[in-house]
Amino acid sequence: MPDARRHAPATERNREPIAAILRNVLPATGTVLEVASGTGEHAIHFAGIFPTLQWIPSDPDPSALASIRAWAETARLPNLRPPLLLDASASNWPIERADAMLCINMVHISPWEATMGLMAGAGRLLACSAPLFLYGPHLQQGVETAPSNLAFDASLKSRDPRWGLRRVEEVAALAESHGLALEAVHPMPANNLSLLLRKR
Repeated sequence: MPDARRHAPATERNREPIAAILRNVLPATGTVLEVASGTGEHAIHFAGIFPTLQWIPSDPDPSALASIRAWAETARLPNLRPPLLLDASASNWPIERADAMLCINMVHISPWEATMGLMAGAGRLLACSAPLFLYGPHLQQGVETAPSNLAFDASLKSRDPRWGLRRVEEVAALAESHGLALEAVHPMPANNLSLLLRKR
């Protein structure tokens, strides 16, 4: 049988810096929904680090779901739940609640409608004070954008004009419209940012 596990090199570089933030953000127990889990490598790593949390990966891509399942079969973590087929832009999600949500490297590699759906979903699923954690490259008012991020933005838009780096302020305004407030922005390696939002 061919190995369905996919590998994203960036995962090994960013998972520990992300985990350092998550240790101060995630609840001690409960359910974490990871939106757009991709290869599943983050889900495996974080489920291992946070054994008291039920980790639910998701993705709209069947090949990504196959990769997540293959990694899960190898890891055999008791708190890692089966992945959900979930399109962030959809109005109905196959889950009704979560104690925290996580979304890594989706916002810029998807149409804006996916981010709109993500915020709407967080507004529905999260209870008061529950976190939504975002990670990836962004543009930020008053902060000079690294040349590598400008080049990346141009590359994304050449692949799909609906893609591209989003402005932190626009993401925060959209979140506000769904009852979430931007609590913190953390600079991360490779000119990325972590955005911490909380349900009000």
